[in-house]
Amino acid sequence: MSDTIAFLGLGRMGRPMAANLAAAGFTVRTWNRSRRADQGIAGTVRADSIAEAASGAGFAITMLADDRALKEVTLGADGLLSALAPGAVHISMSTISPALADRLAREHIAAGRDFIAAPVFGRPDAAAARRLWIVPGGEADLLARAEPIFAALGQGTWPTATAHGAALTKLIGNFLLAATVEALAEAFALAERGGLDPRKLQQMLAGTLFGSPAVKGYGPRIATTEFQPAGFALRLALKDVTLALGAAESLGVALPFAEVARDHLAAADREGRGDWDWAGVGSVVRERAGLPPVRA
Repeated sequence: MSDTIAFLGLGRMGRPMAANLAAAGFTVRTWNRSRRADQGIAGTVRADSIAEAASGAGFAITMLADDRALKEVTLGADGLLSALAPGAVHISMSTISPALADRLAREHIAAGRDFIAAPVFGRPDAAAARRLWIVPGGEADLLARAEPIFAALGQGTWPTATAHGAALTKLIGNFLLAATVEALAEAFALAERGGLDPRKLQQMLAGTLFGSPAVKGYGPRIATTEFQPAGFALRLALKDVTLALGAAESLGVALPFAEVARDHLAAADREGRGDWDWAGVGSVVRERAGLPPVRA
């Protein structure tokens, strides 16, 4: 198959990923639903339609915001599935529901095309630095074919046997991140109400028992209430936590921590903070603790 890649979805993650693939020597044709975002990516070729991007491509990568967008781009009229050549591989790198991952796997099989779910852990700076962690799910031979692509985008892969497993793994990871962010927000609100400096507490926690990348990355934002610019938008975190709760419900598992995080994220979104970094959930926790509100 051709080493040409159709890259669909040029948001804050997609743009550096497409650029890195071009820098690695792939021929990359890009397409975006919003025409404003599909300009000026070094080494890539802009396509005017999904069909033009996918024509003759051996791989197509989608990096889209949510289930709705991915279904529209892949399964809609003149969508990706109908545009891909036989034997081409669609790699979905979005965070999606396991149910949609299952459906896409079935639809691709029925159409004689191949599908991998390969969601990523990492923010835009990690995408630009080729430091993403990738969780690909699919048949072993497909994952082997896609390995040069993953190597051009990230620092490592954690394969799963199915697209469903990959999607669920990503939601579990984001649930744990959401629980960590929520716990930090509550801890720093307690500290501030008790007369402690949240910034000094953050330094102590990160330097002792809680020195994980999540605490070191989100802790300073929460402690200093610096929620802009966003690395990962709060509204997307709300989407992911909601998906995690949906997956848990389908499996009969309770996620009370996720319910609290979801409710606080939803409250922040209703207050017009959806474009803040998802650490901005701390703004709601602060306000409910009687602390001064955070302004944009």
